[in-house]
Amino acid sequence: MDDNGPFNGLGLNPTWVAALAAHAISQPTEIQQQAIPVVMQGKDTYISSETGTGKTLAYLLPLLERLDASSKNLQVVILAPTLELALQIHEQVRALTTAAGSDIRSQALIGGVSFKRQLEQLKAKPHLIAGTPERVLELINSRKLKMHEVQCVVVDEADRLLVDQIRETVESVIRSAPSRRQLVFVSATQQAQTSGNVRTLAPDLLMVDTGGDRVSATIEHLFVIVEQRKKPEMLRRLIHATQPERALVFVHRNTRAEELADKLGFHDLRAVWIHGAADRMERKQAMEAFRRGDARVLISSDLSARGLDLPGVTHVFNLDPPTQSQDYLHRAGRTGRAGAAGCSILLLDPQEQRLASRYSRDLGIELHAVRLASGALVRQA
Repeated sequence: MDDNGPFNGLGLNPTWVAALAAHAISQPTEIQQQAIPVVMQGKDTYISSETGTGKTLAYLLPLLERLDASSKNLQVVILAPTLELALQIHEQVRALTTAAGSDIRSQALIGGVSFKRQLEQLKAKPHLIAGTPERVLELINSRKLKMHEVQCVVVDEADRLLVDQIRETVESVIRSAPSRRQLVFVSATQQAQTSGNVRTLAPDLLMVDTGGDRVSATIEHLFVIVEQRKKPEMLRRLIHATQPERALVFVHRNTRAEELADKLGFHDLRAVWIHGAADRMERKQAMEAFRRGDARVLISSDLSARGLDLPGVTHVFNLDPPTQSQDYLHRAGRTGRAGAAGCSILLLDPQEQRLASRYSRDLGIELHAVRLASGALVRQA
């Protein structure tokens, strides 16, 4: 191992650099280069970067570096908006600590899992937890989660966790930690309301921004005009024409996700679905089938548009387009990860066509109209 390697230059112990190398990670991304030294110093930080740029490692690595594995106290709390993202963060910690031969203990604390079982797991005295705010606060209020030695609270996907009612839960978790704790906020977008709330919680925070609110330049953006009732059939034809290795399909309604999976399955195209109303086991099985490649298509509400690392997604289909440009940014960002090529296709009925102009204007991207001809996509003037 070269002690002068790129990650070593950021102040990381060679043990962690070797753990990264074991997972074929040798070069830090731009956001990692900028954020790791700042977080390492213990300063309140806002990390903003486009999707797929490695923001999770940008805060995990310096926090793991500072953890005291000989202690029996909880030191880092990471809050995530979905159980899938919390589990993903927990698994990433486990992968790194295992590769490094570290004694750091991690635990996921999520809803939909037996409360009693999680209490048993807490007896192992985790140094780091990744969880959903409601479950974490429930354990704090029941005095089963001790926050007195917490050094850092991370709010991942801050633009989802610092709005509406969930904001109060997040702030309650933060207040339960010592006043000297570090706060780290992470997001691919910067919304005015979120930025104001962050400044209230951490007036002196440092902004580390390498281009949040930006869509990867490697993604091609297309749209097709189709009547609302014909969208499911058009989706099937588009999948046949583009032959994606892995595809994400976004819909608004939970029932539509399930119905659409059945329709695609009828045409021998296996699809799985996840949405907020599904129980934890259903969501876990769907994600595993998609990641293994047993199902080529994952149909989802906006649940999987935030934070989840879904390797190999080549195409994103928006059966129900989002009304907000920022939501389109998150959806499209599930493909074209880490510089890979990707394609995002909108299915718009005539009344929705104006959304293409809105996304283009707000996000600074080009959207091209296409149609199907002889089973292939053809660009229109």
